[in-house]
Amino acid sequence: MGIKSDKWIRTMSKEFDMINPFHEKQVREGIVSYGVSSYGYDIRVSDEFMIFTNVNTTIVDPKNFDKQNVIEVKGDCIIPPNSFALCRSVEYFKIPRDILAVCVGKSTYARCGIIVNVTPIEPEWEGNITIEISNTTPLPAKIYANEGIAQLLFLGADTLCETSYGDKGGKYLKQKGITLPRIDKNNKR
Repeated sequence: MGIKSDKWIRTMSKEFDMINPFHEKQVREGIVSYGVSSYGYDIRVSDEFMIFTNVNTTIVDPKNFDKQNVIEVKGDCIIPPNSFALCRSVEYFKIPRDILAVCVGKSTYARCGIIVNVTPIEPEWEGNITIEISNTTPLPAKIYANEGIAQLLFLGADTLCETSYGDKGGKYLKQKGITLPRIDKNNKR
């Protein structure tokens, strides 16, 4: 297994629509950068956010998520101190069968105490990525909509997996927008 280069990312995106919209060079002047980097792709955060709140004193339950746990925000987002938000990538991804993608936060935000989490993106998954952002500081933190938030690294396998995310019909397959946690009652992932 090896990490894929900028050349591979450009080819896959142009020929197979792996990333849409796609920027083949880094866009960086005056903003948090996004686009192709040496060995990855810097994704953008959309202008849609769900910020966790305790106003309704509900419980965060991944098996029975109550939408009263979040407030929706459009545009740039201010995450309260020691709080958390969900958002999505601007880009829509179609991951090839021999690729696993992992995501790491951008250093610009990490240096401000902002932690970005995305679970591994499995072979043949597609959709907008739901991104989790934690503000670990005692201060409010600003997230800029439509700018870079994290970097995807594409790891290529030596052999194809027996069962891809697409084969399983995973519950988060082809998600659009911010996708809240859910349990699939049909025993899918």
